[in-house]
Amino acid sequence: MIREATVEDVPTMLRFVRELAEYEREADQVKATEEQLRRDLFGESPAVFAHIAEDASGEAVGFALWFLSYSTWEGRHGIYLEDLYVTPEARGGGHGKALLQRLAAIAVERGYGRFEWSVLDWNEPSIGFYKGLGARAQDEWTVYRLAGDTLRSVGGG
Repeated sequence: MIREATVEDVPTMLRFVRELAEYEREADQVKATEEQLRRDLFGESPAVFAHIAEDASGEAVGFALWFLSYSTWEGRHGIYLEDLYVTPEARGGGHGKALLQRLAAIAVERGYGRFEWSVLDWNEPSIGFYKGLGARAQDEWTVYRLAGDTLRSVGGG
């Protein structure tokens, strides 16, 4: 079952974020707190959204955290998937696919033009999974990032 996340899911989502960061070999980079997730997902003007995957017993076994993007070429919003995570013991049970299908359905229902995400180039299981759904890599694009001291320097801070 896929459902919209609620404020009660925040501790579980933060645990999932930490588990995902560990899988991606970046566990020390997680700085998010429950308070920040509560504010950003359930505050006055949320700009980020989440869905929870539950197993047959109702236990949360995965989540998708996403936000709206915008394509000037298409003149329409899209969905950018920030995190997709399913617990190791629940993988292969269709939860990841169900989360992606729900977000794709939201994009279709709302007339969005794109549904995009990034995947680490070494994450072959995920790459194979995404290709199996029909997703295409955007190999001609390279992601750039300003963060930390560099962001502050460029931003004049």
